[in-house]
Amino acid sequence: MSESVVPPVAERRSHEVTRHGETFDDPWFWLREREDPAVRAHLEAENAYTDAHLGPLEPLIDRVFDEIRQRVQETDASVPSLDGGWLYYRRTLEGQQYGIRCRRPAPEGVGDVRELPDERRRPVDPTAPPEDEVVLLDENVEAAAHDFFRLGGYAVSPDHRLAAELVDTDGSERFTIRVRDLATGELLDDRIEGVAYSLAWFGDSQTFLYAVPDDAWRPFQIKRHRLGTDPATDELLHQEDDERFWCGVGRTRSERFLAISVGSKVTSEWYLLDADDASAAPRLVAEREHGVEYDLDHRGDQLLIVTNADGAEDFKLVTAPVASPGREHWTELVGHRAGVRLEGVEAFASHLVLHERTQARTQLRVVDPTTGDGEVLAMDEEVYTAATASNPSFDTRVLRLAYTSMTTPTQVIDLDLDTGERVVLKQQPVRGGYDRDQYVSWREWATAADGTRVPISLVRRVDTALDGTAPCLLYGYGSYEISIDPGFSPVRLSLLDRGFVFAIAHVRGGGELGRRWYEDGKFLAKPNTFADFVACADHLVGQAITARDRLAVRGGSAGGMLIGAALNLRPDLAAAAVAEVPFVDVVNTMSDPSIPLTVIEYDEWGNPEDPAYHEVMRSYSPYDNVQAAEYPAMFVTAGLNDPRVQYWEPAKWVAKLRTTATGGGPILLHTELGAGHAGRSGRYDAWRDEARVLAFVIDRVHPDVAPVTDEPA
Repeated sequence: MSESVVPPVAERRSHEVTRHGETFDDPWFWLREREDPAVRAHLEAENAYTDAHLGPLEPLIDRVFDEIRQRVQETDASVPSLDGGWLYYRRTLEGQQYGIRCRRPAPEGVGDVRELPDERRRPVDPTAPPEDEVVLLDENVEAAAHDFFRLGGYAVSPDHRLAAELVDTDGSERFTIRVRDLATGELLDDRIEGVAYSLAWFGDSQTFLYAVPDDAWRPFQIKRHRLGTDPATDELLHQEDDERFWCGVGRTRSERFLAISVGSKVTSEWYLLDADDASAAPRLVAEREHGVEYDLDHRGDQLLIVTNADGAEDFKLVTAPVASPGREHWTELVGHRAGVRLEGVEAFASHLVLHERTQARTQLRVVDPTTGDGEVLAMDEEVYTAATASNPSFDTRVLRLAYTSMTTPTQVIDLDLDTGERVVLKQQPVRGGYDRDQYVSWREWATAADGTRVPISLVRRVDTALDGTAPCLLYGYGSYEISIDPGFSPVRLSLLDRGFVFAIAHVRGGGELGRRWYEDGKFLAKPNTFADFVACADHLVGQAITARDRLAVRGGSAGGMLIGAALNLRPDLAAAAVAEVPFVDVVNTMSDPSIPLTVIEYDEWGNPEDPAYHEVMRSYSPYDNVQAAEYPAMFVTAGLNDPRVQYWEPAKWVAKLRTTATGGGPILLHTELGAGHAGRSGRYDAWRDEARVLAFVIDRVHPDVAPVTDEPA
């Protein structure tokens, strides 16, 4: 990596802000003026600086990119999903950036997965698609005219004649609804611009619900559209004027109801509409009550409701009559169990599937819908992730699962609930002769400053020594009760085969250990998140899993804030850091309700109008706490069209780091000028971007190593 290139300097322009009687100067406030030519020029200069700095690493970047391509099965097909007499699946072709959505007819008379011939349950040969295949949408064709292309949703109508597509061509996550005739491939005239995620069809296959965002990107309206009518006349079914709440739509698994969800981060409200009545009015399930959350599904004459009502911190399962679903009619089916977080329920005709989490592990419990009795599905490994996969059929005794671990490529499994037989329909192919026995995953527990034990999931090659010489990449997130579950990544092999240990710090603020784990890492307790991450890093060094000069840390979005805050606490924490689209200007963003998501986020971070919250935010906001110290080498990313973390946050942070830090590694900023929060949309582009990040990490903490083998293992 070149150390001689001179970084760009962002001009300081005084901008004073007074809060709670104290005045602060924000000299890079001007970077938020995206129409100012100087802003664009600065971002382009930063990109040029990063490119120049990484220039000497191009051979390594090329090598890592080639390794990714050589491991991934580029021409591939998914397991088909039986729905309405059709088998739906997705294919990819070598050299093409995007997928191809397809279907083929199921054998006549087949209504359940068990009735399918074995070869119809498994993926098609992607090199020789079946003659009866129908291509529904070739995303490569649709993306050809755009630098960015991503579907935010794809919903086939109940009669399987039409599909609604939610299309984003700039990364802003403001979508255009298009409706396609699946027989002809032609688009209908119906086109609705500027919508949010989520769309649900009524049973007539002519009418659907969709969500509309406000100027702050908050989905606040639910509208009903009938094909062939002017979208300007679409009926408004719900408008949410409380800026802490957002809306969405969906269908129950039974397909009996359409559902409108209205929720803040701490409170829920639901409405149901008869799916067979395209003019139905929404009917309230249970009125919102601050602090009470609930989610639901439907079976027969009952609703199945997962809720934290009545002090059920880790949630419980109740039932309610469809005819009178208010809280006064809720009856407990599966009670609250401290330490077992109930995250969701899926209702089938004969059984329920509960999504649970305990001791930082996922688990699936199949229970009787009348008694609540049931069993957890057993898995073989200590550190794994199990979830339901595509299960369109309501009346089936076959449960489709997805299983993965840090050493087991993702498997799609059909479980026969009557016989217990498990059939692996597909395991994620890894080219190059991957041998899972050459790798090992395990769990460690770090101890935070307050005595809390923090889980860490790890993976390495079996021949990587744990004597303090191994390089390590430590990843963290720790917000929104989002759990970072351990899973397999063929891309990660480019680190493991160079002798790296990869680790996930399951810090407070995430959901790995239940609702209390989340509560202990938000609001005024947010500093626990950062202290936990520091403790995890120290544990890895203290246990000789790695060494300080061989440790890199990584996080994105709120996880990027984690990286920034942890480095401010301990600038010597690691030798390298990657912060992708990091939320780092916490106080300024949370003080400006005009910025997308700010008001919604009050229930996560607090409102800085409250002096107590302001003080805590000021204590950890990465932008506000940069130290006059040596920081590690840093690779920071942003997206110009990102609606979740505005591009100026990482730009301001990097500017302040450069002027405040007293030395250390280079600080690089790369802004995607045509993409948003998730980066570039094509898979090869994404792999190339990942190769740059991994090359940066390898160069900084382990530059003297070649892969274990010449070919990917």
